[in-house]
Amino acid sequence: MEPDRKSWPDFRFTIEELSGAVGDYGTLFPIVLAVALVTDIHLGHILFFFALWYIFTGFYYKKPVPVEPMKAIGAIVIAGEFTHGEIAASGIILGVMFIVLGFTKGMKFLSDKVPNSVIRGIQLGLALILIETSIDFVTQDYLISAIAIGIILFFFFIKRFKNIPDVSSLLVLAIGLGIGLATYGFPGIAFPPAPSLSIPNLSDLFTGTWLLAIPQAPLTITNSILATSVLLGDLFQRETNPDKLSKTVGLMNLISSPLGGFPMCHGSGGLAAQYRYGARTGGSNVMSGIILLIIALFFASPAFIEILPFAIFGALLVFVAIELGKHSFKTETYFITGLVGVLSLIFDISVGFVIGLGAYYVLRKFDILKK
Repeated sequence: MEPDRKSWPDFRFTIEELSGAVGDYGTLFPIVLAVALVTDIHLGHILFFFALWYIFTGFYYKKPVPVEPMKAIGAIVIAGEFTHGEIAASGIILGVMFIVLGFTKGMKFLSDKVPNSVIRGIQLGLALILIETSIDFVTQDYLISAIAIGIILFFFFIKRFKNIPDVSSLLVLAIGLGIGLATYGFPGIAFPPAPSLSIPNLSDLFTGTWLLAIPQAPLTITNSILATSVLLGDLFQRETNPDKLSKTVGLMNLISSPLGGFPMCHGSGGLAAQYRYGARTGGSNVMSGIILLIIALFFASPAFIEILPFAIFGALLVFVAIELGKHSFKTETYFITGLVGVLSLIFDISVGFVIGLGAYYVLRKFDILKK
């Protein structure tokens, strides 16, 4: 049996925390690798800043608050052609925006205006998107995926009868790494160059704001901050002020983006991933940061990350989606939650959020929903 949540320490450095530390890598690595391949941002610099902020958030929150790449910006950048300056501009703009919202209690205001059923819908939508993504990864190699899923299920069932740490994510990644090394060989050590300061010009600021920052902002407000705040309460029975999360999102981007980092945020999906595979304290974040720092300083070449079969990430994401999706049922209005979730999957989370929020207030105005 797991100890009472309120008795958990601030830090543990155990095998279970280490397993949780790598639980969100299935989201992190595919995005940052693709960004490094299609832009002039160095993979070592991206991972270096992720490492630093993972360590910082571990000590700051004393809980496994994830640090993730901003997914809307990642998808747009991967699909199009953007310069380092334009990407840095989007991070700076969002950094300023979320610092201001955090210090003016703007997130607390938004959390009071956005109903729980809409936030739960965002969780459901992200769970459905993760399942869709996992299918793409799983179909790349059914055998590897089946082995990985079998390992995760084995630990899930055995923990019901024996108090042993769930190291399934560690074992799955180790097997994937072993397969990659056996197939492609060791890619060699790669040292990154020193980061350089990038000052966006007016053109960069316009493009970064209009094409990158604006599409990302609703997703960050809903999933990175509001949904993460709610899920932290679900998992740890301790309220985490959304303005506090907004401040760290702003600080991370304002400092990292001009120096070669990629725009980053928190995320309820990442939190569900880390928790699902054993993370309970800030120690998990610290260990995750140390792992990423080692990769950034010595192995940050696309060749090294590419040796990992993406099929193993698909297996990990299936169970992350289940962990996240089950919390979406803690809603007072299933219709709104379902509407937001389905629209988020069909279109995107911003569309689901806007339509779901509008539907909630329209239905409540006509007394169709309980106040």
